[in-house]
This record gives sequence, structure tokens and C-alpha cells, in this order.
Amino acid sequence: MRTLFSCLVLAALALLGGCRSAAHRVATSPDTPPLRFLLTFDDGPSIRSAPNPTEQVLGTLARNPVQPGIKAIFFVQTRAANGGGTPQGRQLMQRELALGHVLGFHTATPGHSNHLSMSADVLGETLKTGLADHADLGVVPRVVRPPMWAYDDRTLGAYADAGLRALLTDVTANDGKLFPPYGSPRRKQHMKYQMELLRPRVLAGELPVVQGVIPVVVTFHDPNPFTAEHLAEYLQLLLNSARQQGLRVADRPFYGQDDDVEAIALARTVNAEDPVQHIPGFWQSLLRLKP
Repeated sequence: MRTLFSCLVLAALALLGGCRSAAHRVATSPDTPPLRFLLTFDDGPSIRSAPNPTEQVLGTLARNPVQPGIKAIFFVQTRAANGGGTPQGRQLMQRELALGHVLGFHTATPGHSNHLSMSADVLGETLKTGLADHADLGVVPRVVRPPMWAYDDRTLGAYADAGLRALLTDVTANDGKLFPPYGSPRRKQHMKYQMELLRPRVLAGELPVVQGVIPVVVTFHDPNPFTAEHLAEYLQLLLNSARQQGLRVADRPFYGQDDDVEAIALARTVNAEDPVQHIPGFWQSLLRLKP
């Protein structure tokens, strides 16, 4: 009798647990196109000694358990004193190109300078300098990532005059840490939060559909040693977090060698007539850009 009673109790508990799980489960939205993640990396390349973070990122993109051969956009700082402005930094940018990745414009100053704080003449000159740096590498960039996500109509106009269009992001790892500690102990909770913010935008049809999928722009920072070491985990975390929010993910969840990554990025760039976009999460509260 006791055995039967125990079985009934266990069955009831299992049923209750299943109901609770069902209550917290987000229903999948089959009517929305699937997502495909467009990975971007800011502030590189890094010239840290071995293990070099940028080299680690390149290795993981090429070889990982989720989808080998991922292609990304690297928004580089061509004049950074601790990166792109050095011989090692230039070699790494050339390697990124040789591996089929896209180089985007980030800065052409010794530091991470805010374009909003520059006069029109200074901004025009730094854009000219950066374009010349890219030309020396054998590439003409078409997308720019405004430093600190800060832009307005004036800077958008300067980008357009230079043949550039601004690409922001839908999801950010918030890993742009310049000093230790570099780790992200709450990365799972943070990615869940980012997907919670993304879900209503997907359901409302706010994101464009390109070649049958929704390109979701994701931002990391390749100079961050923690990101570089844990990138494979981040890739899986992106998939898990999206699916937990009931978002469909394409069978091939990331862009690869057969994709025109730059053209996909251009489909997601900022239009001058649109309101200023705010970056989800930490940056949304930190930066109060003009509406």
C-alpha cells in the first residue's frame, strides 16, 4: 500500500512539475521566418601575446561544434596603438580578409574616439584616413560601426559621403571590457534577456527578411580574452536562448562562406530617415542618444 501511495505522490509531483514547465515555456512562433545570426566583432585586432584573442576567435569561427566555417564582420581600428596601427595588427587584418571575413570601419584614430565629438572637418579627415588604411589592405569597406554606438544625422551624412553605411546591432554580449576582469559570469542570464527584447521585434515584423531568413546582428569584441576563449559556448548560447523564447532558428544558424555577408549587413544598416536606434541592454541606459 505504501509503495502504491509513493508512486501516486511521485506521479502527482511529476505532473505538477510538467505543468509548471509548460506555464513557463514560450510557444514557438511558426509563422515568422527563421533567424540567422550575423556575427560582428568590434575594437580589434588584438596584439596580445599568445594566446592571441583575435587568432582564437578566427580559429573558433573556422572550427566549432555548432557550424564550422562561420564568416563574420570585423569592425577594426586601423590606427589603434595597441592593435591595428601595429605591424602585427595589420597582419591580423590581412588574415581576416584572407579567411573570407569582412572588414568594417570602426576607428582610424589612436584611441576609441567618439565620432559625435568630432567637428565636421576632423570627422571627414579621420574617415579619409581609415579608408586609405583599408585600401592599403586591399579592401574598400562599405559598413561602419559608430564607436560607442553614438551617431546622429550629421555623422550619418559624413558616412554616406565616404561611401559608408552604419550598422548597429540587435544583440550584444556586453563584452567590451577594456580592463580585467574580462569574464561574463551572468552571460546566460544576459543572453536570455537580450532574446526577450528581440522576440517582440521579430513577432511584430520589425526586422527585414533577406533571402528567406531574418538576419540578426550580434556583437562581440574580439580583443576580450574571455570572449575569445568562450566563443564556442557563446554560439550555442545564442541558439539555446533564441529557442527558449520560441524563436525559429534556421537550419544553418550562422552566415558562412557561400553568403555575401557584406550585402546582408547592408540590408540591416541605418536609414537616415529612421529614428535613432538604441542598443539593447546596458548601452540603452548608458547612452542617451538624440531621438
